Amino acid sequence: MIKAVGIGFISVMCCVTQAFAAPANQKDVSANTNQHSLAAGIAIDQQLSAVLSVDNTYRFTVGNKGGAVDYIFKRGQFENLRAPLSWYVGGGAWSQWDHDEYGARLPVGVSYPATRRLEMYAQVHPELDLHDDPELQLGAALGVKYHF
Repeated sequence: MIKAVGIGFISVMCCVTQAFAAPANQKDVSANTNQHSLAAGIAIDQQLSAVLSVDNTYRFTVGNKGGAVDYIFKRGQFENLRAPLSWYVGGGAWSQWDHDEYGARLPVGVSYPATRRLEMYAQVHPELDLHDDPELQLGAALGVKYHF
């Protein structure tokens, strides 16, 4: 049963990824003006966490409670706002250190470039806990990253 739910969830995430993915010859709209390929920071995600972001697409989070890996597959910018606020959607996986829990998650968030190199973000991520019986949960994160 767990395998069937996990395979179904992964299939749905693949379909969502394809629906939002831009064609290879079309450049994705990125509201973040930071074009630096590496960023590091702190967040409240898996409790207090260290965050490493590569190419503003791959996000690795390691914290007191566990770890997570996210792939941000779609970005955009909110129109008609005075602040340069952008949004993003991704897919990922998470695991907890001491409870043997693990699963998939779908981060949906907003980011704000506070300075040229400093970015703040907030996200919610529905989670599918695949340990024992499948269970839906809701997580959230709040963080800041410095782009090198």
